[in-house]
Amino acid sequence: MAHRRDQRPVTQDDYDAVARLHAEGLGRNEIARRIDRAQRTVSVIAAELGLTFDTTMTEEATRHRVAQLAEKRAVLADALTDDALKLTSQLWQPSKVFNFGGKENEYNDHEVPEPPADAKKNLMAAAGMAIDRSLKLVPPADDTGEETAKGMVGQLLTGLTAIYRDQQEQPNGEGDGDAP
Repeated sequence: MAHRRDQRPVTQDDYDAVARLHAEGLGRNEIARRIDRAQRTVSVIAAELGLTFDTTMTEEATRHRVAQLAEKRAVLADALTDDALKLTSQLWQPSKVFNFGGKENEYNDHEVPEPPADAKKNLMAAAGMAIDRSLKLVPPADDTGEETAKGMVGQLLTGLTAIYRDQQEQPNGEGDGDAP
């Protein structure tokens, strides 16, 4: 019966190969492929040898992938917002109502100036879902001005404190050192 590659005993040859391939600048995954060992096994051997792998490329690739996903979410949010606009515009457009009925189950339709109330309710519900999903994908920026106001108040307090200290330190005796 053949051993799985992660169940073979680790040999000195494995240690030597990991050290040699690491010195050549190969990453953990490539070393694992070349010596037919699991990535975890290579990590353990490298740690025991005091070797570390450069993760710069992995971190950069992860940042790039996160940025790609953010862009895709923004595109999807934009499309959902457009869908919501299309749905709400249908609320006031001419519409066709129809039904099947009668003894012969006949089809009947006619044009109406705008959709009936139940159709409007469904259009609004669908538009609301599209808007909700859009906002979850790309939440709106905090544009309340709260942070700007906090910054201005902080600067004002810093300035007033400096003026107060300057007045207290005046050598001509105008400031007496006590709080006003």
